[in-house]
Amino acid sequence: MMTDFEQQTDEVKLTVDPDQTFFKMRPVVYVRSIVVNLLIYSFAYFFAYVIKFDDWTKYMGMFWRSLPWILLIKMFVLYASRSYRNIGYYATIRELSSIIADSAVAFAGIVIFFAIGRSFGFWTISIPLSIVFLDMILSIIVRGGGRLTRRFYHESIVPSFETDSEDEPAFLVGANARGAHIANIINTQRNVGFRVVGFLTIHDYKVRMRLGALPVVAKVDNFVSAAHKANVKTILFVAGSLPGKTFRMLYDKCDKNGLRLQVVPQVEFYPDTKIPIRDVNVNDLLKREPISLDDDQIHSLLTNRRVMVTGAGGSIGSEICRQIMRFEPKELFILGRGENRIFFLERELLSYKKNTKITPIIADVANQERIDGIFAVARPEIVFHAAAHKHVPLMEANIPEAVRNNIYGTKVVADCADKYGAEKFVMVSTDKAVNPSSVMGCSKQMAERYVNALAAHSKTKFIVTRFGNVLGSNGSVVPIFKKQIQDGGPITITDKRMTRYFMTIPEASQLVLDAAALGKGGEIFVLDMGEPVQIMELAKDLIRLSGLPEHAIEIQEIGLRPGEKLYEELYFESETRIPTTQKKLFAAEHRQFDLADVQNQIDELLSLTTGPQEAIRKRLQDFVPEYKPTVLPPKNEEKR
Repeated sequence: MMTDFEQQTDEVKLTVDPDQTFFKMRPVVYVRSIVVNLLIYSFAYFFAYVIKFDDWTKYMGMFWRSLPWILLIKMFVLYASRSYRNIGYYATIRELSSIIADSAVAFAGIVIFFAIGRSFGFWTISIPLSIVFLDMILSIIVRGGGRLTRRFYHESIVPSFETDSEDEPAFLVGANARGAHIANIINTQRNVGFRVVGFLTIHDYKVRMRLGALPVVAKVDNFVSAAHKANVKTILFVAGSLPGKTFRMLYDKCDKNGLRLQVVPQVEFYPDTKIPIRDVNVNDLLKREPISLDDDQIHSLLTNRRVMVTGAGGSIGSEICRQIMRFEPKELFILGRGENRIFFLERELLSYKKNTKITPIIADVANQERIDGIFAVARPEIVFHAAAHKHVPLMEANIPEAVRNNIYGTKVVADCADKYGAEKFVMVSTDKAVNPSSVMGCSKQMAERYVNALAAHSKTKFIVTRFGNVLGSNGSVVPIFKKQIQDGGPITITDKRMTRYFMTIPEASQLVLDAAALGKGGEIFVLDMGEPVQIMELAKDLIRLSGLPEHAIEIQEIGLRPGEKLYEELYFESETRIPTTQKKLFAAEHRQFDLADVQNQIDELLSLTTGPQEAIRKRLQDFVPEYKPTVLPPKNEEKR
């Protein structure tokens, strides 16, 4: 059984990499498709003669001599346009347009081909232009009409005989072309378990209209009575198709009125696709409009290149590796400190059977000599730096490690990327680096500064990405809340007013890849994560998703922990926000810092790691004036 995280990961992979998971033709279907199209083209060409000539039998010699060339040209066009992959009962306006375009190209190709042949004396065949034109028209009519007829049969006639009497009536949210397409597929498949009997919409004017053969019964905020009247107990919803607040309202109405809300993943469906309808998970409640990667730019960046990911064993690092594998780099270096995580990640990546060499490396990013030696041999062209300590309270108690790993470790890897001529270096940062209230956030701000300062002196393009809180990552709030619910409570939250920006692990990884493709060097990239979410509401959602009443688990407010703040920010006031070609990705110009100054600051912080922690904190406050600790340590803190 798949976990929520695995399910969400698969969903995003389907969204951004359709060729890996969508319908693929079996050999028998491929051969059958070619045979059928050869017959269609042959009969169309034949009937062009029948229509054109009263005594068409006199022209059969011309017909048979030219037929092989006609079929060759048409099948070449069919193959080049990939139209042979289209399924007959998936006929749409787009597909009919494709048929018309194929036929027009074939018409032009035939005319040019025979004209050139006569000009160079290859043959004496002279086909009247009217025959070629009639052939084009007949091909369009037969191919298009045949597909529309098959679609009508499968959607209107077959269901009346084959619909399982146990199929449950359901409403589908989305009175649009996408919704109509999904409803048609659900209603023509066997053993799906549901039968769409109407649509819900967010628009007043669509109510009581019809979409295809189905009515638009109600708006999403007033559908309960219509559901009871139609004996509907299930509402189907396409993941990511509604804003988070609207979906939360829909979920609440279903929950309070005994209706079940089921999710249809955001993927491209074909008629023979088994639709994986599933239960709601917490990612759906926080979901924004789905992200689509710019595959072309990422392909050119990663394909057949040497790529390194530091912190590869972590939640973000490992997902970055999975996403990278789709683009088949020449070699992927997975670097981390934890041997077990790297071991299992290597096995997983090898199972993908891509043309990529996987090289596991066990190393500490703060070990300058070791990292330098690795870069000298590996010579990575693209570096994704995800290695860092990220737990706020732990870093408050272990400040030297935050300096050593987050600041100095970043400097070591960035210096090696510069020294050995990497093309791009992408650092994974956090929104906690903005006006930091914690040592962890402050350490990431210092790391950002060094990367930015180095960018001005290097041929390597240094890029920073800032994340919000990542759902499902190791130690994140959702797994903690789930464990507390399993234990019977209480759920502990620091403050009921606390809000956070959230993103999923696949979203975070896609942000990194897009930033790497778009970055010119010196920018900070931030994902548009929509509205921040109240932690209290998130806790209540998880209780309900566990199948329990909201009041079944106690929620305790325990107060802010050291380093925490109520609200997170994404930018400093001095950072100019810049739109990019990626709709959900924004860039900001980092404030400029002098490289020598930042280097001296890092050296001083490193020299203090053997002394009292309070001394490090004070110097961090001097170097980062925006750093306002939430809770200062006691004055009698002992040397660590």
